[in-house]
Amino acid sequence: MHPCSWLRKSSLPLTLEASWVELSGMTPRRLPQFLALIFAVTLAARAEVRLPGIFSDNLVLQQGARVPVWGWADDGEVVTVSFRSQIVRAKTKHGKWLVKFNRLNAGGPDKIIVEGKNRIELNNVLVGEVWICSGQSNIEWPLDKSFGAAADITASANPMLRLFLAPKTKADAPLEDIKAQWKECNPESSAGFSAVAYYFGRDLQKSLNVPVGLIETCWGGSPAEVWMSQRALASNPVYQRDILDSYAAALRKTEPAGPKSQRPAWKPAELYNGMISPLIPFAIKGAIWYQGESNEARAQQYGILLPTMIKAWRERWGEGNFPFGIVQLPNYRDQKPEPADEAWSFLREAQRRTTLTTPNSGLIVTIDIGEAHDIHPKNKLDVGKRMALWALADVYGRKLTKSGPMFRTAKIAGSKIILTFDEAGEGLRIRDGDKLDEFAIAGADRKWHWANARIVGKDRIEVWLDSTPQPLAVRYAFNNNPRHPNLTNETGLPAAPFRTDDWPGPTDGKR
Repeated sequence: MHPCSWLRKSSLPLTLEASWVELSGMTPRRLPQFLALIFAVTLAARAEVRLPGIFSDNLVLQQGARVPVWGWADDGEVVTVSFRSQIVRAKTKHGKWLVKFNRLNAGGPDKIIVEGKNRIELNNVLVGEVWICSGQSNIEWPLDKSFGAAADITASANPMLRLFLAPKTKADAPLEDIKAQWKECNPESSAGFSAVAYYFGRDLQKSLNVPVGLIETCWGGSPAEVWMSQRALASNPVYQRDILDSYAAALRKTEPAGPKSQRPAWKPAELYNGMISPLIPFAIKGAIWYQGESNEARAQQYGILLPTMIKAWRERWGEGNFPFGIVQLPNYRDQKPEPADEAWSFLREAQRRTTLTTPNSGLIVTIDIGEAHDIHPKNKLDVGKRMALWALADVYGRKLTKSGPMFRTAKIAGSKIILTFDEAGEGLRIRDGDKLDEFAIAGADRKWHWANARIVGKDRIEVWLDSTPQPLAVRYAFNNNPRHPNLTNETGLPAAPFRTDDWPGPTDGKR
């Protein structure tokens, strides 16, 4: 056996790759010198201060926050980080170091300089607003595949808008790094970036007139539980049983050496480990979430999963209850002539109710811009614009009506049910037509019938049906694909679908 047969080229430092050719003819007498060279180069590499991929040229730092910068170095090494007039230092412990800048004002570009045994210089750094954009295929959907986006791509060059695209990465344990870099927004970088996120960021940057950084971290087809940490799942006995234990049982049914197609498609926590954990604790303003399609069959469970995920992200980030915008699933599938109990509608309701129980969260309604026969509606422009409208109002304090009406309370008044709404704006309106559509009513038999509805105040509607003189509950636009949801306010944006009942749904008990 050759004395160097244990060494593989792939394990060598890059500076030694050129020497690999010499190994095949190396004599035992020359081996000690070569190994000494390997040791010296490897030691030097280990001594270098390193940064994770989220810190690169062109990055955006969050304004108004104590911005952390972190990385790796040898134990005991003092690392100095400079930005603008601030100079901060930290001693490396257990191979890691972290510093924090005092609150930063928007602007730039500037440089970050990191110094230890080596020097790292990050150029073209801005300070502004940073948003996480996560979920499954509808937020992953790229700009160049969206309706009417060609002109938007051509006009997308904007040095004040920066994009970070996290590569798809599954991991069994939390990773420390993501191999990607920030890029200035231009036709080349925007074309393959999330269309929804791009339109959101474009409108936000224009309105706020500060730099905006967007971090896209998403994967089509992914269920919510893969975006949650193992710790968050294991802390709840129900999740332990229904998600973690169920996955383990499903895995045991397959042969370990069998084809991947026989194994469960998704492992709980694997995208959190590979695509969220490495971003933490990068300072952010908030998050936009567009997901739920893959949890449709477990809509009842989703009503608990989603708020738990949000809470776990916030706790892990350590920035308090940062803003969290939830895109509600759009209209989808064939229209039905009568009120129906369908899982898709109950998933939408779980999203709506999450925003009612989760502080500093918001709902972005898309009930009017879906496509009956395409789970990936191509109109991403309006989704992004509605995201930005919510953020400008709720996050940045702009005095504007952020959405269509949102149901608040229901009160039974004899043979009628009186509904009140938030986000009534200048007053409830009918978007088109001469009467309100898509309201359904039910009595003690829990059978739903289309009902009459009329606006009786700035924020009130009464609903009734002569054949149901003792009504108990109302639903609005609750079919998968409602035919004509026309309740709005002065914005013209649709009211969110809702139900006033808590009766069992088609996915109750499904895990």
